Amino acid sequence: MDDVVKSLLERPQAPIDAAPAGRPTREEAEAAVRVLLRWTGDDPAREGLIDTPKRVVKAFEEFFSGYGEDATEVLSRVFEEVHGYDDIVLVRDIPFSSHCEHHMVPFFGNAHIAYYPSEEGVVGLSKLARLVDVFAKRLQTQEALTAQIVGAIDQHLRPRGCAVMIEAEHMCMSMRGVRKHGAETITTQFTGVFRDDPAEQVRFLTLLRNGK
Repeated sequence: MDDVVKSLLERPQAPIDAAPAGRPTREEAEAAVRVLLRWTGDDPAREGLIDTPKRVVKAFEEFFSGYGEDATEVLSRVFEEVHGYDDIVLVRDIPFSSHCEHHMVPFFGNAHIAYYPSEEGVVGLSKLARLVDVFAKRLQTQEALTAQIVGAIDQHLRPRGCAVMIEAEHMCMSMRGVRKHGAETITTQFTGVFRDDPAEQVRFLTLLRNGK
């Protein structure tokens, strides 16, 4: 499992505005959108669609901005002065949206993150929310997103244990294919004490559910 998480963390992370060899230009990207518009049977030259290619490319910069973000930077600042606190830290109901790498349609929901701090200290709570977006704003699967969040926390904070749950609805399931609107997918990943002690998993789930 450690090798799998490591490979997920090493996925490409080039900034969206970078121009590595072979990367299409903005003009080429806009031209590709026009091709897709023609493929649908519409006319990209009509009034309502003239500026659509520019809007789509601009939207893609926002949708996939995570490729230009670095989890290391997000988790780099740790607070050591916690006055002896060494119990669970839980941030729940972190909203996110991402795009399925298989169909490039959205999936969205909430992420819940818990960890037991190490002697190194704790990270700012908002940083956990930012970490979710670092990985969500990329082409993803929910399983990979869950593993990447856990892997980054383990790698940079070295907690005594980490637990992540993601609950999401996938448009590739509700808008196409089986068209089952409202179906929810849940993924979990545990490390350290959460993985080794089932009672800690129960505590994590209880804190999530009882507070609602």
